[in-house]
Amino acid sequence: MLNATNYVNLSGQIAIDRRMATLANNIANAGTVGYRAEELKFDTILSSVSRSPTAFASAGESFVSEKAGGLNKTGNPLDVAIAGNGYFAIQTPAGVAYTRDGRMQITPAGELLTLNGHAVLDAGGAPLQLDATAGLPRIARDGMITQNGRQAGAIGLFALDLTQGYGRTENSALLPAAAATPIVTFTADGVVQGFVEEANVNPVTEMTNLIAVTRSFEALQSAVDENDNSLKKAIQTLGGG
Repeated sequence: MLNATNYVNLSGQIAIDRRMATLANNIANAGTVGYRAEELKFDTILSSVSRSPTAFASAGESFVSEKAGGLNKTGNPLDVAIAGNGYFAIQTPAGVAYTRDGRMQITPAGELLTLNGHAVLDAGGAPLQLDATAGLPRIARDGMITQNGRQAGAIGLFALDLTQGYGRTENSALLPAAAATPIVTFTADGVVQGFVEEANVNPVTEMTNLIAVTRSFEALQSAVDENDNSLKKAIQTLGGG
């Protein structure tokens, strides 16, 4: 029974440690444009190995918070935010990634890039090419770019299925395991020019949660230490020592 208790406490510590790391990472990215917070879902695992069924905490399953961040007006025509759901597609060394960070730049050659130098893609997955001499673009809700009244392409907007798994990379971007789907209806979702999206992280709330989780970890550690001491005393008593 003592050993089972230790295993239960250990599973709890592993789960809490992962939650602490997730909260710390969210706090670290509270100022990252377009960042969407990482959340964890925990399940209870019931073991019937011992005489009495024992419940263990799972290590937790990650998912991305879909809550939108606030929109900050910059007035910069090369800043775009997403109103609603969806992600921009960018070409990175890790492959095509998807981000809510819409801060862009135009190179002297007319390439539309992120601030990190990654190509911004259209709905077909092709890099966007503008006229560097035609002045700053106007960008409509559907992502359509015009320069001097002429269409120059459209920024792609994509829906992601993250339930199949995903990774993270720079530019607050995601690397989904499942293929992204272009958004073609812009009634609920669209692009807003001259704005950037804040991270959807509330630093005060996350810090409060981190403190609470840290205390829970410490309480579990105390329980493990107390259980170990009880086990040692029991062994000493049985051994006559």
